[in-house]
Amino acid sequence: MRFEEVGTYTKFVALLAVPILACSRGEPEIAYAHSNAVATASEGSQPGVKGTALRLVLAPTGNVARYRVREQLVGRDLPNDAVGETQKLTGAISIDSGGKVMRDVSKFTVDAASFVSDRDRRDGYVRGRLLEADEYPTVVFVPTAVTGVSLPLPISGNREIQMTGDLTVRGVTRPTSWKGTVQFNSGAVAGSMSTAFTFDDIQMEQPRVPVLLSVADTIKLEINFNLVQQR
Repeated sequence: MRFEEVGTYTKFVALLAVPILACSRGEPEIAYAHSNAVATASEGSQPGVKGTALRLVLAPTGNVARYRVREQLVGRDLPNDAVGETQKLTGAISIDSGGKVMRDVSKFTVDAASFVSDRDRRDGYVRGRLLEADEYPTVVFVPTAVTGVSLPLPISGNREIQMTGDLTVRGVTRPTSWKGTVQFNSGAVAGSMSTAFTFDDIQMEQPRVPVLLSVADTIKLEINFNLVQQR
């Protein structure tokens, strides 16, 4: 899909990814790096990895990845947002004692074929033509740096964060920057983050179909996440 120390996401998604932390100002307090190793929260469960000071995994519920694109449909007087969502996202992030992400055991993944909007034809186009989900079944986010929080995590309260990381959509990887807010509650981390990029950024052609008069060039990816600490 898009997190606190875990970061979004995110998820294209957005078109998708996942969530996942970052701050909006100041120097990075916690740096996160990522790899391509965790496919699910259960698969990503590696509490025994040497040097892990904190591991956050996506909880079974409370996670949504979403894409949002402005479009003008034939027969409509005004443009509207095309929005597709999925709850099929998994992943985890491990932080070492120095506050840095453990790249080889941190990753967030979104099922590229699972986005659902209010129009079946749009969903089919997104899955088949845009995301090519049969060939590229996942959208992957790898967090690389987060600011706005530090270890140990707050027990309560809210923080504005900004996170950077690598987003892979349809085999194309590019750096992305996410902004959002996280809430802390006795070890649990919940919140939302978003990022935006153009079709050209991910080497994707803008949709051109008869029912569309126009499609904006900007894709917005959003993620609502619910992270829990793994003991």
